[in-house]
Amino acid sequence: MTLTKYQNNIKTKENRINNLKPEIKIIVTMPAYNAAKTLLKTFEDIPHGLVSEIILVDDCSKDDTAQIGSSLNIKVVEHPHNVGYGGNQKTCYLEALRDEADIIIMLHPDYQYDPRKIPELIAPIINSQADIVLGSRFLNNGALKGGMPYYKFIANRCLTFCQNLILGTNLSEFHTGYRAYSRKFLETVPFLRNSIAFVFDAEILCQAVYFNFKIAEIGVETRYFPEASSIKLGSSIIYGLGVLRVLLIYLLAKLKLLNSRLFQP
Repeated sequence: MTLTKYQNNIKTKENRINNLKPEIKIIVTMPAYNAAKTLLKTFEDIPHGLVSEIILVDDCSKDDTAQIGSSLNIKVVEHPHNVGYGGNQKTCYLEALRDEADIIIMLHPDYQYDPRKIPELIAPIINSQADIVLGSRFLNNGALKGGMPYYKFIANRCLTFCQNLILGTNLSEFHTGYRAYSRKFLETVPFLRNSIAFVFDAEILCQAVYFNFKIAEIGVETRYFPEASSIKLGSSIIYGLGVLRVLLIYLLAKLKLLNSRLFQP
């Protein structure tokens, strides 16, 4: 089924998802750092009748993120020290797998992505059309409309071009913070070997392609505002170089010229 059909028939899919609700466990994970100002808004927009559990992993925030999360119907896990964005995701996914999730959603608690898109995000996994679904900011031209800085837009387009070229894919975006994974995927790829930094996101998608998992996309709108988390310019440069490094490792592994732990079952 094409992406257009997914978008045109979303109401039908929502009904199907709701009918399957007793049979599947959907867990939303939120890797959090200083999200006190936006956590409640994000929480309120999550479709609670569909989601079985919400897990927030607080990466030693300097604000009241953990306290606010504890006041809501959220399972809060607090890191005793900051382990980075990739390290936070590792805890998120381990906790969700431990709690017997069938579908694991990664949603940033900074209210940049619309939680109301969750039914559409998980539909391809439920329909066995994909193992991973990415919420793309570029399918509906929502990136610039939402306020994405131009330097981020250009960097995203360049990196995505390189990733599609090396991985042989045709995705509109690789760098979204709004994703859904099947349990089978997270039990198969060695994501615990990935970086604890932002490049974790690029590594896990390279692993998805290497291990022949199916990737789908849906269009999502984004919001850029002062309280929304954003990588600074220096960190963006480091991230971009890290993405290119991961692509080189992937290519060498595919050519059997390098035995990388990232791509060992």
